[in-house]
Amino acid sequence: MEPGAGAVNNEGTESICGMPVEAHDPLYLQAYRQSIQDPEAFWEEQAQLLDWDQPWQQVLDNSNPPFTKWYVGGYLNACYNSIDRHILAGRGSKVALIHDSPLTGTARRVTYQELYDQIVLLAGGLAKLGVVKGDRVVIYMPLIPETIIAMLAIVRLGAIHSVVFGGFAARELCSRIEHVEPKLVIASNVGVEPGKVVPYLDILHSAISMSRWKPPQRNIIFRRDNVIPDTSRLDPEADVLWSDVLKMSEGEQPVACVPIEANDPLYILYTSGTTDKPKGVLRTIGGHLVALMYTLRTIYGISPGDTWWAASDMGWVVGHSYICYGPLCLGATSIMYEGKPDRTPDPGQYFRIIDQYKVRSIFSVPTSFRVIRRADPDISYGRQYSTKSLRAIFIAGEHCDYETKNWIEKTFKVPVLNHWWQTETGSAVTATCLGFQQNLSPPTYSTGLPLMGYDVKILKPDGSETQSMELGRIVLKLPLPPGNMATLYKNEELFRKLYFQKFPGYYDTMDAGYKDDRGYIFVTARDDDVINVAGHRLSTSSLEDAVLRHPDVVDVAVFGVPEATKGQVPLCLYIPVENCKKTDAKLSTEIIKLIRDVVGPIAAFRLITSVNNLPRTRSGKTMRKAMADFARNERVILPATIDDATVFTEIRRALQQLGYAMTAPEPIVAKLLD
Repeated sequence: MEPGAGAVNNEGTESICGMPVEAHDPLYLQAYRQSIQDPEAFWEEQAQLLDWDQPWQQVLDNSNPPFTKWYVGGYLNACYNSIDRHILAGRGSKVALIHDSPLTGTARRVTYQELYDQIVLLAGGLAKLGVVKGDRVVIYMPLIPETIIAMLAIVRLGAIHSVVFGGFAARELCSRIEHVEPKLVIASNVGVEPGKVVPYLDILHSAISMSRWKPPQRNIIFRRDNVIPDTSRLDPEADVLWSDVLKMSEGEQPVACVPIEANDPLYILYTSGTTDKPKGVLRTIGGHLVALMYTLRTIYGISPGDTWWAASDMGWVVGHSYICYGPLCLGATSIMYEGKPDRTPDPGQYFRIIDQYKVRSIFSVPTSFRVIRRADPDISYGRQYSTKSLRAIFIAGEHCDYETKNWIEKTFKVPVLNHWWQTETGSAVTATCLGFQQNLSPPTYSTGLPLMGYDVKILKPDGSETQSMELGRIVLKLPLPPGNMATLYKNEELFRKLYFQKFPGYYDTMDAGYKDDRGYIFVTARDDDVINVAGHRLSTSSLEDAVLRHPDVVDVAVFGVPEATKGQVPLCLYIPVENCKKTDAKLSTEIIKLIRDVVGPIAAFRLITSVNNLPRTRSGKTMRKAMADFARNERVILPATIDDATVFTEIRRALQQLGYAMTAPEPIVAKLLD
């Protein structure tokens, strides 16, 4: 038996990896125990959810950790599993994608058959342009069905895609082109955001002109004819229209799917993470598709034919996992929403989408709901729609405070289930699963219980385990289950050093948290978001939760700043509710008292002021580290993923009012650097 997989604790109660047997669903515990004690048998059974061209010879090869391999010798194709097998089973008329775009005033329903027809034409054209198994292709497109068509056409040929978020500027796009060295780039001519048209084609031309790597084939450009004004101009020497590429294979036999060994690459996706330098997460095909099929059913409760909405973008891992591959492999309907939660055109859009398309479950970030709450706290726009089809809302990507979670549950009348995962893992590490009879009201702030195959430990800096409820570093015991990244593209040394060197035998998540006496996991913050006040370690998220208990506060960011006596003290920037009648001084005083009552004087909570906006990335994460560095007068280089860099003008004013950022240089957006 794996040590710790099953044991009797000091009270004589049987437990599995620290989870008391009597406290949890027996079916969950049975599956979890098997996944830890006999991972080969467990994951071999789950692999039957897919269609394989050739069966595997070995389920698990962990002879060279941390480079674990799953389903060694097995061959399959991601496009076949996403599209072809549904057509062959007679389900071609089923809607695969719903593209709802308030930004362009359009809505499209695309069936599996329609997807297939476009994919085989594009794959045929790509083949004529010389794309073969193992080639890399960069995709620079907005959230439209053609982005998924491009992804699946590439993997149909056994090639590898790297999707670059369609809001990145030329410098960011250039860095990825140089690193991936693609045979060609597939792009849209334009993107659209509230109030502006983004010139994708011009950005692409600039990126390639400054790139050391010149793709040998012309760029394939999909023209969005419904976006006006379009000032882009094709370069006949450098570009070819998407429609012309489709014509290259019209009337010919459809290109067959190329079988790929389970441990060959599916895609490369870049993430900045905590290193401030983009890392190319390389995901292999076999284990990833198995994990997505299993988790979509088990965590999110989605079955073939259900309508599912992952409110994200194709430039982020959520889009790859749960807009594209997961739902399509399962045979569900996946929603692509091209709009904002609050202003395209009003804060009722989430409600409309649920009602109009009978959405079963949603995956989103807490910020989206905070935005809706701030814009329309009384739900005057959303009240006209029905949300009866909805079973649950899943949140991830950032900490969710109690007040926001409580508001979502009261508003949408379904459980709000927090879960935790990373770009590197590809799917959730901890969650509350609809597919089991788990308690749908887990402990407040918990991200749920460990998912199958994840032996989660909380360690002290010396590598010893913490006690229950004691804050530490969250690590995952090796080998990791299927679906995790295989390595960092072209950088195995950084892969080993960054994730596996600090705690040998474990994957270092670089997140801080703790475990309760029932085995629930609590992820408090990135480990560098824990501040040390006179020797006391405080999580910024716990302070933010306390601030958000005040009824006049709608959003908040707390981060550590230097202080001569205590070393560090918390600084709080908060956003009041709309039309707040209280002065900044009065509201700040009330919040300070609230913190003393909830957390105690140990927090040394005195530095506080209001702001109108907080700096966030496009995926909704609050940029606490950037604000903390700015407060310390350090030079701040903002990632190209920042949603609005101009908010730092107000952040400077607020910090200087509190005696910080007095000589801070102006922040620089990374895309502007040479």
